[in-house]
Amino acid sequence: MKQLIVTADDFGLSPAVNRAVVRAWQEGILTGASLLVTGPAAEEAITLAREHPGLQVGLHLSLVQGQAVMAHPGFPSLADVRRNFPDDPVLAGLRYFFLKPLRRQLAAEIEGQFQAFRATGLPLSHLDGHLNIHLHPTVFAILRELMPKYGITSFRLSRERLRPELAVSRRRIAGKAAEAFIFGTLAEQSRNQLERRGIFFTREVKGLLNSGQMTEEYLLRALNLLQEGVTEIYFHPAESPCPEISRRMPGYRHEAELAALNSLRVRQKLQQLGIGLRNYRGEAKPLP
Repeated sequence: MKQLIVTADDFGLSPAVNRAVVRAWQEGILTGASLLVTGPAAEEAITLAREHPGLQVGLHLSLVQGQAVMAHPGFPSLADVRRNFPDDPVLAGLRYFFLKPLRRQLAAEIEGQFQAFRATGLPLSHLDGHLNIHLHPTVFAILRELMPKYGITSFRLSRERLRPELAVSRRRIAGKAAEAFIFGTLAEQSRNQLERRGIFFTREVKGLLNSGQMTEEYLLRALNLLQEGVTEIYFHPAESPCPEISRRMPGYRHEAELAALNSLRVRQKLQQLGIGLRNYRGEAKPLP
């Protein structure tokens, strides 16, 4: 049997993202969202999640292109004086791997974000990371110890098959090949630790290699190639105009992704293929 978890990243980044998440939950196939606890519109997102308890919410761990939950004084520092993380994910990844003095700050920041989520009172559905930073070896080593403490039972193990992806879309072939290799390697290094702790992950995660371009036409083709078992597809929906997402994610087709989530053709395709919708807690969602 094929089942699909459909999530929206960056819940709490802006009111435009928050509105899109709620619309996709009410009108479309969305089954969950991932919350940026330090996002500029996080409080609004938390209020909306409380008003829509069926929308399961996870933690979208942010350690790059975002803001820290606490100050990190000293040198080297995890964030600048305004608590901003580096914008360059490659630079951030290298710093976190090679600068050992940052590891204590990373551990404090990651636990601080767990605590900030716990303070919302929302059930924590799953764990993932902005730009998939949760699979960074240094970050995952910290998460490995913290996840049992905070009751994490589901984790986005971000890896995606390259050949089926290229059968759907031939854009960015070299970039997709590199990302499939990097994240496939990181996921394989993490998988045994997750299994040992009884933490659930899906068979595949789509949205990794075609991030920001998850349109209706793409989705209709990709659904034909889903494997048996549970797959996650993640999106970045938003309404326009929104200066915040335009600045952070130029080139992303946020409105088109929202349209795909709410598409009648997509719902009909899921029904035709017998693909069921569920969230990370295993609860089914009827097709709208």
